[in-house]
Amino acid sequence: MIWNVKVFGVVQGVGFRPFISRLASAFSICGSVANRGSYVEIFAQGERLAEFVEAIQTQAPARSAVLKVDVTEIPSAEIFTGFEIIDSVHERGDIFVSPDIAICENCSAELFDASNRRYLHPFINCTACGPRLTILKNMPYDRERTSMSDFLMCESCAAEYFSPTSRRFDAQPICCNDCGPEIYLVGKNLRGGSAIIEARKILAAGGIVAVKGIGGFHLACDARNFDAVQRLRESKIRPSKPFAVMFKNISAVQRECFISDAQKNFLDSPQKPIVLLEKNPAGTIAGNVAPAINRLGVLLPYTPVHLLLFGYPDALENFPDALVMTSGNPSGVPIAVTDADAKNLPCDEILSNNREILLRADDSVMDFVNGAPSMIRRSRGYAPLPVFYDGKKNKPALAIGGELKNTFCLAKNNLLYASPYIGDVSDLRTVEVLKNSIRRMSDLLEIQPEIIACDLHPRYHTSAVAEEFGLPVVKVQHHYAHILSCVAENNFHGEVIGVAFDGTGYGDDGTIWGGEFFICDTENYQRAGHIAKFVQAGGDASAKDGWRITLAMTDISSAKALNLASEKNLDAQNFLLKNNLNCAVSTSCGRLFDAVSAALGICKSSSYEGEAAMKLQAVAENSASEIRWQFEIGAEIILPTDKLFAEIVSRRLNGFDAGTLARFFHESLAEMVAQACEILSARTKIKTVALSGGVFQNSLLTALTLDKLNRRGLNVLRHKLIPANDGGLCIGQALKAQSCP
Repeated sequence: MIWNVKVFGVVQGVGFRPFISRLASAFSICGSVANRGSYVEIFAQGERLAEFVEAIQTQAPARSAVLKVDVTEIPSAEIFTGFEIIDSVHERGDIFVSPDIAICENCSAELFDASNRRYLHPFINCTACGPRLTILKNMPYDRERTSMSDFLMCESCAAEYFSPTSRRFDAQPICCNDCGPEIYLVGKNLRGGSAIIEARKILAAGGIVAVKGIGGFHLACDARNFDAVQRLRESKIRPSKPFAVMFKNISAVQRECFISDAQKNFLDSPQKPIVLLEKNPAGTIAGNVAPAINRLGVLLPYTPVHLLLFGYPDALENFPDALVMTSGNPSGVPIAVTDADAKNLPCDEILSNNREILLRADDSVMDFVNGAPSMIRRSRGYAPLPVFYDGKKNKPALAIGGELKNTFCLAKNNLLYASPYIGDVSDLRTVEVLKNSIRRMSDLLEIQPEIIACDLHPRYHTSAVAEEFGLPVVKVQHHYAHILSCVAENNFHGEVIGVAFDGTGYGDDGTIWGGEFFICDTENYQRAGHIAKFVQAGGDASAKDGWRITLAMTDISSAKALNLASEKNLDAQNFLLKNNLNCAVSTSCGRLFDAVSAALGICKSSSYEGEAAMKLQAVAENSASEIRWQFEIGAEIILPTDKLFAEIVSRRLNGFDAGTLARFFHESLAEMVAQACEILSARTKIKTVALSGGVFQNSLLTALTLDKLNRRGLNVLRHKLIPANDGGLCIGQALKAQSCP
């Protein structure tokens, strides 16, 4: 008797076939194992088959994810005499591509072991670590279908590759100093260790270096050098948006930030995301790294090159143990992946290599709410692992995503594959990257969409991209898509009370939505309420100048008393308001946050998206509020946010502290949400609330809202590993597209 075992999940690019070979030896199993593109297939013969199959699931490699195991008994007279890994044979089916994996502990130790033949090798890897998605051409995952096919294995690497006892048995990116990619300084005759040593000298002296990583280039400088950070800000035209900081190790992180065990586990996980941590006031990171924010985006080295930058054994002393490590891209353009791209970056030198990046993957960014993750940007380390939604297996679909923080989604059967982060689709170069990435992932995942989903907004670039495919297009209302993305992530079936709070979305009535309540499921939605309407004055400028919204929600005398802007600008904006010029009706909760931040003098104009709200949250988190304020929500669910705003302005003009009022705003808004959901639940008997939209990136508001909803006995769905912001929008669009007839 032979058992045919099919293993589905993340089982390619994670050392699964070598694991099966070793397991077969342990259980005296004969047979074979092969990649089939969408799964791993095993033919097994022996006395301990049941134990063998159980061990496949309980002892699988740490980087794998076994989702399903199918076993079929095959009557056969054939007798296997050994166990072998056989050539891959491609078959169609659900595909699970491993994301890129951070360098493992074993490879990290070998990297600095002078007796190891891969000593100081910038591309050291094994079956448990290294690039995957970003070097992959198509499935199944074998060397000839990756950008490592450009490098012929030397005899020593080949011996390891084919040896079942080696940790690099069947490791596709295997290489060494003799046969792998080469690191160099662009335009300089410096290669290998000499290039790294020179890059270290430049960084230690306060310079800026562009560093090619797994999914693109970073711009790096000394995070404790105020002048170096300021120079990077000025050259990148990024006045105040926080920079991420890469620390040499956990000890360095703990000197600068407060970190919980849960945060530490994610920070040092195989995914190595950027984690937002509370700053230690006694820390020594330059104040202009993350100005006016009480958190720092922190990450650890995740490639051999990063480790070599921090620890190359040269004569250089006092190299910084903290480097700014921000995305290498001009503002509004996707991360650079080629030397030609990198030459446009503001830096002193470019540390690059000749391994091609086939698909961009920016760093993932994660916050925490009540000890649980809250993804801000999902990319390297996580994409393109799919979201599972147990529902109808409808037609394959492509969802283009949003205009900001763009990711796209390919959907097939019960799987929703969100792409790595693309960026803001306001630049034609980003549009081209989006199109190219869609083509590459469609080929990789073998999904040929039959329907396209995009945003309802008629003038978005993403809407134009959707029309180019020549397929049926379904336009999904922005905030409904947000709620569906939360529903999909939580694999929830049934009606929910959806609370979608974000910046701007095109409403069904042609106005600007962004503070919405829905009664909905995957088929339909009904707008059940919203925050109080206000006039969003100033057109696109209002998204940057919160003071314009503040003026629209109060009066000219109060605006001048609050010193919102120059008298000339205030008078000019007031004229437009009085004559209803360049004005729109809005329920945008994001713009409400901007208005409050401006009214309190915290941030009147933003240099990056979300700046006013982030600074408002930072002030609120460091404050307390004892203000008691009564409000009512009537039969029509309209949150009295206009009255709340008026109360805040009045108290501010009467001398109340900005921190107290910032806290009061967060607590009052959370209470309003909870009361509105309680009313809607009583009317509809729905007991589940879904929270989504970029405003719920605000961990303080989210925590307060969760507490108040739970106290009312309501079940709450929220985002954890899919962003609440527009980076998760494509998941909801895809779910809706698959529900279409």
